[in-house]
Amino acid sequence: MNVWSRTATRILVRAGRFHATDFARLEREIARLPWDAWLSERDHVRVRVASTGSRLYHTGAIEERLRRVVGIPALSRPDADDDQLVVVRVDRDEFTISVDASGAPLYKRGWRQRTTKAPLRESLASAMLLATDWMSDEPLIDPFCGSGTIAIEAALLAHGRAPGSARGFAFQRWPTYEPGTWASVRADVVAATKVPTSAHLAISAHDRDDGAVEIAIENAERAGVRESVDIRRATISEITAMAGRELESGPGWVISNPPYGRRLSEGRDLRDLYARFGRVVRSELAGWRIGLLVADPRAAGHAGLAWTERFRTDNGGIPVRFVTTTA
Repeated sequence: MNVWSRTATRILVRAGRFHATDFARLEREIARLPWDAWLSERDHVRVRVASTGSRLYHTGAIEERLRRVVGIPALSRPDADDDQLVVVRVDRDEFTISVDASGAPLYKRGWRQRTTKAPLRESLASAMLLATDWMSDEPLIDPFCGSGTIAIEAALLAHGRAPGSARGFAFQRWPTYEPGTWASVRADVVAATKVPTSAHLAISAHDRDDGAVEIAIENAERAGVRESVDIRRATISEITAMAGRELESGPGWVISNPPYGRRLSEGRDLRDLYARFGRVVRSELAGWRIGLLVADPRAAGHAGLAWTERFRTDNGGIPVRFVTTTA
């Protein structure tokens, strides 16, 4: 799951579930769990506690008991991706204790070292692709590519590349880690990887900002898919002139994460942006399917297209919706 999930943030292993209404019971239940399977003396352990509607509501006191019973010293450094994370959730006196098997969040694939402002998480880009049922033999255009995340994730999907193939995970530090089992997983990853010829892929990423284009190219190179993605500087109005092979391949998908704009003064610019986008796709990309991640459905309405909502989530703390339509 760590290697292959394209949309998860982390994989948690359930260490135990129990009922507790006082600290004495909490300590007894914690002591019964097989901590030696997951923690070693070398680990820096981070504990995350959330409590809702419970008699034991003080999250700091819950963490203090867990650390004392298990023998985990408190951290004296900022959080780091190589910390072992233990998650405690309390809901109406029902405790669920989990151990993180992932380490760094799974959207950190390892290839994106530079980003533009307000970057799109790799896992969210993959969720957008999967929600559209885009197929790798269909053309795809991202006209607001930013760091190139959508186009790169699309190319990795087309190549059959496991999203976690180039990184390590927290479970590899567990005392119960079995290198032989992991070696067989790695062999499956290699066997599943395919190399589609560039003639079979029509993935294009555009942005009007030169800096974004430069970053997208660097990221595509690190991801090993530079030859599979056409990355260029272009405005919305130039989308058809820059698409080339994508248009020759027939109707496909425009999948993108347009700018959101958070200040009132940006509202007019956003409406104009969506209106221009709508005019271009209706006149130049008739029959193409569109998928956009939007923060303001009212602004998206100025594109003059009938949107269907596919899912809701947040991106960088901003509530967003993924919507689709046909031009």
